[in-house]
Amino acid sequence: MKYFLDRACTSRSINATCMESESDEVVAARVQQGDTEAFGVLVDRYEPKMSRYAQRFLSHYEDREDAVQDVFLRAYERIQSYRSTERFSPWLYRVAHNVYVNLIRSRGREKVRFVDLDTFFPAGIPDETHPDMPDAVDMAPFIATLDPKYREAIVLFYYEEKSYEDIAAILQIPKATVGVRLARARAALKKIMPPLV
Repeated sequence: MKYFLDRACTSRSINATCMESESDEVVAARVQQGDTEAFGVLVDRYEPKMSRYAQRFLSHYEDREDAVQDVFLRAYERIQSYRSTERFSPWLYRVAHNVYVNLIRSRGREKVRFVDLDTFFPAGIPDETHPDMPDAVDMAPFIATLDPKYREAIVLFYYEEKSYEDIAAILQIPKATVGVRLARARAALKKIMPPLV
């Protein structure tokens, strides 16, 4: 396994300041090599993002903070499964996706389907351009009513600003299915949102 580490940051006295300038992938490689302090850098970088993701995806759950902590615990336990040839962000979001979906399933409040008909019957080619989400209305209550698979696509695309490719990797679905889920989520939101004046 080859890692390209900044020469200034290869001494034994590596500190968080040095790692702040390194990419997520390099810092993750340090964790894989046994540098436990490097994981703290990743936590600092991603905790606000994972908290925001949890807040939007798990809007009905009081134990969102515990779920975020569980994401980082699982990521640390599974860091060796991360492939340094890929981007770190989608890998961590995939870990978060699994933790959050498992929480939803364990609470039994919402149905999370094992078979996804959107994958088998995609409707058209995905369009990665999107209309902006309205700022005039607090979207959280409306997004919270969506089916979890549509809610997650909306959150990842609009709030986490993930590309179709990243969302497909995170959810482990075809890229075309991402477009289908977003289109269906937008259609559902249009039906339930009040008209904007």
